[in-house]
Amino acid sequence: MRVGFAGTPAFAATALKALLDAGFAVPVVLTQPDRPKGRGLRVEPSPVKVLALAQGLTVLQPRTLKNADDRAEAVAVPLDVLVVAAYGLILPPAVLAWPRHGGLNIHASLLPRWRGAAPIQRALLAGDRETGVTIMQMDAGLDTGPMLDVVRVPIGARDTAGVLTDKLAAAGAAAIVAVLRRLARGEPLAPVPQPAEGASYAAKVERADAAIDWRTDAAAIDRAVRAFDPAPGATASLRGEPVKVWRAEPVPPVAGDAAPGTVVSAAAAGIVVACGDGALRVTEVQPAGGKRMNAAAFVAGRRIASGDRFDVAPATAPAERPA
Repeated sequence: MRVGFAGTPAFAATALKALLDAGFAVPVVLTQPDRPKGRGLRVEPSPVKVLALAQGLTVLQPRTLKNADDRAEAVAVPLDVLVVAAYGLILPPAVLAWPRHGGLNIHASLLPRWRGAAPIQRALLAGDRETGVTIMQMDAGLDTGPMLDVVRVPIGARDTAGVLTDKLAAAGAAAIVAVLRRLARGEPLAPVPQPAEGASYAAKVERADAAIDWRTDAAAIDRAVRAFDPAPGATASLRGEPVKVWRAEPVPPVAGDAAPGTVVSAAAAGIVVACGDGALRVTEVQPAGGKRMNAAAFVAGRRIASGDRFDVAPATAPAERPA
């Protein structure tokens, strides 16, 4: 079969590599245009582009697929099926009608829960104990197409978004290879409509979402720290200095009536901060312009002491709403 591929981040690159390892012919790869990244804003190719070029594949990087001229080069390539994984561009009906068997999407959630751009982060923020990968036939809606396969993946108690992304990428890669092999053998795929109940929307993560609100409970802040690792990083402010919190864990409530954001204790083992409910031990941080460091180095370098106060960030909007 002629399998087209559309994807951008490392999650998608894992799937592309699995397709190639399985022997599928991939005549064209679509990925987002190169973007500036890092402190130096150096323009870099996507992980999918890096892999595709290394394998000698044809790579196209249209800025949009909405116009006939922008997609003309892509749709001129005959395809049997188009595999899509975290591509980042909306596929109009003309693109979905391009391959003989349409488009198959690798979505990192148990649909219909967490349709949208950030299903992994939203699952962690919500405290879900399980997530997974859904292989679905694409339609004109937002992650609303019928399902072809579902793989369930438990969420570990200390999983970060990075760890969970790797788990789901591997699960999704194996699942799409299995579905394509069935298609290649001529087996019916038997799509199943998504359940009518339980739909929710996983909004794109904005930097403002990552601001820690110490007025919330410690368990919720812990989930946020893990959900925003590796990007964009949970942010706080101590003595007016921005700092990212990379590792933390809830601890039993502290004695007394310390206001949220107050440093209750500062030691090599961590900085214990009072929250709206309970307390959080911060064990790894990154000051503005600096590198990630453990709490011991941060406490010693800035003479953090009991009574210091993290700024209390404004409360953020709820992450989950009906799809």
